[in-house]
Formats: sequence, structure tokens, C-alpha cells
Amino acid sequence: MKKNILPAALIACAAVFSGCLTTKTTEAGAVGADRKQLMIVSEEAMEQSAQEAYAQVLAEAKKNGTLNTDAQTTARVQKIAQRLIAQTPAFRKDAVSWDWQVNVITDSTVNAWCMPGGKIVVYTGIIQALDLNDAQLAAVMGHEIAHALKEHSREQASQDQLKNAGISVVSQAAGLNEAASGALTIAAQYTITLPFSRSHEKESDHIGTELMARAGYDPNEAVAVWKKMSALSGSSVPELLSTHPSNESRIKDLETISRQVYPLYEAADKQ
Repeated sequence: MKKNILPAALIACAAVFSGCLTTKTTEAGAVGADRKQLMIVSEEAMEQSAQEAYAQVLAEAKKNGTLNTDAQTTARVQKIAQRLIAQTPAFRKDAVSWDWQVNVITDSTVNAWCMPGGKIVVYTGIIQALDLNDAQLAAVMGHEIAHALKEHSREQASQDQLKNAGISVVSQAAGLNEAASGALTIAAQYTITLPFSRSHEKESDHIGTELMARAGYDPNEAVAVWKKMSALSGSSVPELLSTHPSNESRIKDLETISRQVYPLYEAADKQ
């Protein structure tokens, strides 16, 4: 009998939360990025959290003497960001008026990110390790900006809340002990959380590549970035067990998207 309780309870829980909590965060653009998303966590809560976290990151970098240490690199990153931000109305009209902040941290970390509300950090490590030209750097930054436009952080937080609520309901309904509940958490992570994370990465690749094309950067350079990343990372983790698409599938997908948005690049102001 208990075998039938588990899926029924999860379905009921999902129905309660998702019934009237779906929203469309962005317009489609040329890449069709207008899917509806389940949002339980408020936009205000995410942005407040992002502001506080961003301030802490900058304060730590300033304390360590690593914040915007190279004026030329900082100006380069900020100029590319400005061109990309100017294209954000293609996906959401309010984004251009966000309180965008763009900073560079001198660190070997091969990464860049954009917090909710437009709080960007680029680490010098990714520029140096991949020897990024301006278009390739635009591909990296466009991808990170896309995460913020699509509010992937808020969506992921909402999914986690739904997952935890579902686990609680199922545990009580099925009489599971703490160890069994923990096992259910792991199962939910690999059947719910990871596929959504890969979906977010792919979606951000699509939006980011369109942003860079509209901003006058050759979208084929997005493919070049991931060829460089593949060479840098060597053998990759199997896609089934990874939160990100494999380098091979990512490159193939980006080749398709680059061809799709190339006319936008041809029509763009190359500045």
C-alpha cells in the first residue's frame, strides 16, 4: 500500500505549489526563451540576498587588494558589459534599468558570474587561462547575464523549496524514518535538481549567444570559448552525472544556435 502513497503525495504537493505560481520571466527572443517557470521564492528576497552577498564579495576583494586592480582590464570588461546590457530589452524590458554593477577580481579562478539584479564579477583567471578576445569574453558574460535575466537562481531556490516540501509530505504520509528521508532527498537531487541545472545552462547559452550577436559580437566565438574550455578541462565528467552539459554536446548545440542568431550579428552595430 505504501508504494502507492509516494507518487500520489508528490503529485499532490506539486499541484498545490505550481497551480498559480508559474510566471514568464523573459520574452522569447530569437531563441525561444519564453518558457514559464515555477517561482515560490520572491524576486525581492532574491535580489536583497544578492545585494548583500555581492557587497561581501567586493569588500573581501578590496580588503585583499584584488578588486579592479588593472584599470585597462576593468574598462574592457565594463565596456563589453555595457554593450550586452543594452540588448537585454530583447528578453525583458525592465532589465536595462537594473542597478547593474560590473567588477573584476584578480584571481586565478576560471569563472565569471552575474547575481540576480545584475551584479557581475569577472575573475582575471578566466580571461588569462582561455586567452579570451573581446567576443569570447562577451560570450562568457552574455551567458552569465542570461542566468540573471531568466532568474535561474530564484527558480532553483523555488524548486528546492518544492522538493523539500514534497519530501516532508511524503515522509509523513509513508511513515519514513530520518535515514529513509535522506535517501529520498538524494533521489530527488538526481532526478529533479540536476536535469534542471543542465537545462539552465543550455538556456543561458542560447540567450547569451543571442545577446552577444545583437551587441555586435560574432556568435561563433561562443563555440570557440567552449572548445578552449574543453581543451583546458581535458576529460570531462559524464553528462549524466554532471550539472552541466558535456563539452561535446555544448559545442554542438552552440554551433546550431550561432547559425540561428548570425543574421542578428550581421545586422548589428559593430561599434
